Amino acid sequence: MTTDTLDRLQTSTPQDIRRALLIGTEIALIDVREEHEFAQGHPLFAAQIPLRRIDAEARWRIPRLDTPIIIYDNGEGLARKAAVRLEALGYTDVRELEGGLAAWRDAGYELFEDVNSYSKAFGELVEHRRHTPSLPAEEVQALIREKADIKILDARRYDEYNTMNIPTGTSVPGAELVLRAQTIAPDPDTTIIVNCAGRTRSIIGAQSLVNAGIPNKVYALRNGTIGWTLAGQELETGQTRAAPEVDDAATEEARAHARDVAYRAGVKRIGWKELEALKAETGRTLYLYDVRQPREYESGHLPGFRNAQGGQLVQETDHNAPVRGARIVVTDPTGVRADMTASWLAQLGWEVYVLDVDWSAATLERGPDSAPPPRGPEGRYKRPYEGTDNKAAAMQAYLDWEYGLVAQLERDGTHGFYVI
Repeated sequence: MTTDTLDRLQTSTPQDIRRALLIGTEIALIDVREEHEFAQGHPLFAAQIPLRRIDAEARWRIPRLDTPIIIYDNGEGLARKAAVRLEALGYTDVRELEGGLAAWRDAGYELFEDVNSYSKAFGELVEHRRHTPSLPAEEVQALIREKADIKILDARRYDEYNTMNIPTGTSVPGAELVLRAQTIAPDPDTTIIVNCAGRTRSIIGAQSLVNAGIPNKVYALRNGTIGWTLAGQELETGQTRAAPEVDDAATEEARAHARDVAYRAGVKRIGWKELEALKAETGRTLYLYDVRQPREYESGHLPGFRNAQGGQLVQETDHNAPVRGARIVVTDPTGVRADMTASWLAQLGWEVYVLDVDWSAATLERGPDSAPPPRGPEGRYKRPYEGTDNKAAAMQAYLDWEYGLVAQLERDGTHGFYVI
């Protein structure tokens, strides 16, 4: 720690931060504690980069060096050390939250628990506003037992599905649902049930299919694999069922539906020239994401685009785009996954665009995303919906927390979400 940094570090008040969030100016509100501590309570739009990970993560998560960054801790003395690291990396507008997390709480502002909190709160708002249809675990188990005409689509990442899944379920990660659902369930009389581990991705996945106007009955599995486990029902493990490839006719139909959804959400479509114009505006942060599955991304992607599966970009927006007020451009060769992802990001309050170009004429790069992987369990928050060894009380407490998020959003008042 240098005396110079101590002398120069400016501060921002909770009121300054709230004002920036309300008027939409760019701001990166960064909690520099470990994830477990972050999950015990933080402002709605805070993102978490632990002090020990700043060198590895900051430059790709906060790409513009003059981004207004406000860092905070809860009295542990981490914020000042983080300021030194950020300034060493070249950031020029680093401030500390005056009074730390306690000042935010003392100002009467909301603290949100868990991780990816604002995406989860948004999911609850979607269900609240659209009354997304759902079925409890017991009813779905009965349908499976009766060999009813149903298809269960698991909207999580494939690795989560492979760890444990609802019996008979197929892995169809969130942004793939509109593209692939009718290939899996071509008969409109087949009922589609979308599940995740808890609630958010079930709700968003099911509502995606409803928004896209597919003719099948669609339900979310109420409370996901948590609800299934709490009902005393067995999960499968180690399954590898994945969605089949989609033919050209099905892709075109899905593209038309997805574009209609994106249009209703106010998403704009751009080409190469507009993308270059956005890149030239160096006073704004710009995130570029290819929203396909990792294997597709690795086989060939547009230069400069990172990989974030569309469903996970909606679920983990605070991780992939921690600068609130930034711009996001998403793309994929079919357009379906980009349109559906963008439709949700727009409702989450982002300025989002879909890059709509001829991929066959583009020069593609190959290989995996270059973002550093997470570095092991130290400091990690144990999610009550991951793995197979969670305690019933923790799972129930998690569901109870999710049920309260809509009321907490209303009290907070900074979100700017809307639901089409």
